[in-house]
Amino acid sequence: MTADELKKQAAEAALRYVEPRLERDTVLGVGTGSTVNHFIAALGDLRSRIDAAVSSSDESSRRLEELGISVIDLNAAGSVDFYVDGADEANRHLQLIKGGGGALTREKIIAAAAKEFICIADESKLVPVLGKFPLPVEVIPMARSHVARKISAMGGIPVYRDEFVTDNGNHILDIHKLDLRDPRTMEAQLDHITGVVCNGLFVRRAADRLLLAGAQGIRTLLPDA
Repeated sequence: MTADELKKQAAEAALRYVEPRLERDTVLGVGTGSTVNHFIAALGDLRSRIDAAVSSSDESSRRLEELGISVIDLNAAGSVDFYVDGADEANRHLQLIKGGGGALTREKIIAAAAKEFICIADESKLVPVLGKFPLPVEVIPMARSHVARKISAMGGIPVYRDEFVTDNGNHILDIHKLDLRDPRTMEAQLDHITGVVCNGLFVRRAADRLLLAGAQGIRTLLPDA
């Protein structure tokens, strides 16, 4: 089974989980990335049962609107019933690294507002310790070098994501070799660097349910299960 087939399998599992829980006033949060694109494509037949969607990127918003699904601002939505998104890495505590697609700030905001955060991924994303995947950090452009120096002093190797600008107009530093054995502490330390908008550690707001697609089918992980 190809990687893309596994992504589609995970997306379909999320749809099966969400579909029976949809009500007339449901607000659905939708993330960003190749796995989520499969989820969005599968939503077309359910458009009449989704009151509105909140999206973490301009690209996902475009895809939803092409299906006839109304996309609203989070300020208008209030809370979000379900948030479905992928991950670049996940551990067994359902703590994540996200932001490979550059939408980490909006993803973290929607996850924080969501009643339930459903993460979808293929089984290769499950790791014993986070950190093999470079950790994305969104920074204010004028603070990029300052933030990079601070992170270097913490033991990380920051790499500027060249010619990439987030939907918020900011830059991304991808941090290699950072020690993430204590991801909760590291998330807080990175947040306190002046100039950092957001980092891609989803620890304070981890996923509530992780749907992993593999050769043997779908495996569902719950926190500390």
